[in-house]
Amino acid sequence: MSDSALQLPEVNGCAFCSYLAGIRPYAILWTEAQLAVMVTREQRGMGHLLVLPTRHVVTLLDLAETEAEDIMLAVRDAAATIDRTYKRPGIAVWQNNGTAAHQAIPHLHFHVAGTLPGGGTNLGDVDEVPLEETLAIGRELAPHIPQRCGRRVTV
Repeated sequence: MSDSALQLPEVNGCAFCSYLAGIRPYAILWTEAQLAVMVTREQRGMGHLLVLPTRHVVTLLDLAETEAEDIMLAVRDAAATIDRTYKRPGIAVWQNNGTAAHQAIPHLHFHVAGTLPGGGTNLGDVDEVPLEETLAIGRELAPHIPQRCGRRVTV
C-alpha cells in the first residue's frame, strides 16, 4: 500500500478477491494475465462492467506501472463492448479512491457503463440484481468483446 493519506473502507476480506478465486459466485466476463472484467450486480447503467487487476491492489495509487497499460486497454475494450451491444448515446467511466470519494471495496476497480434511457447513470442506491441476470448480461455482451491475445471469455 502507498504512503497516501487516503481513508480506506474497513472490511473483512476482499469481495473481489473472493470472486476471482471462485470462492463466491460472480459473473466474470473475461480475464487476462493481470486483470478481469466483471458484470456488476449493481447495474447503474446499461451493461455496467467492472475492470480490475487480479492482484489485490487497494487504490489507483498502488497500481504497478506494468499493470496500468493493460487496465486502460481493458477499460477501452469494455466501453467498446458496451457500445457494440447496446448502442448507447454515452458511456460513463469512473473510479473512486478512498471513502471520501465513495470507494466501498478496497480493491482498485474501474466502472464502465452505457448511459441509461433517460441519460446519465444511477449513482444513488441501487438494488443488486440476481447472479443469473448478470450472467445473462454477460452472455449478451460476450459476442461483442474485442479479441486480443491472452483474453479468455468466461461467461
